[in-house]
Amino acid sequence: MRTLVRGRTPARVREVLATPREDGFDAEGVSTDEEARGLLASGEFGVLIVGGGVRPESRAALKECTAGHGVREAIDGALTEPFDAYVRRESEQLIRKASAEG
Repeated sequence: MRTLVRGRTPARVREVLATPREDGFDAEGVSTDEEARGLLASGEFGVLIVGGGVRPESRAALKECTAGHGVREAIDGALTEPFDAYVRRESEQLIRKASAEG
């Protein structure tokens, strides 16, 4: 199941994506709402993770955008350091759960 990560900055997105990719997850990341909406519209993503630094109005709009595009789980992220441990403990568990239910 493909996962889309929407983060505040390209650098943070790259940092966050390193862990799930290393762990064998198919994940892509973007740092703008426009990019995220375009990718969500493709119907290729089953999970959306929105980082804690993304503005509340953007977060709400992206979650609304998931309807009808095959997204099974929309996750609110709030990274804590170390980032790799947080991603493994929180995000990867929810990705696995959404994959099992799909």
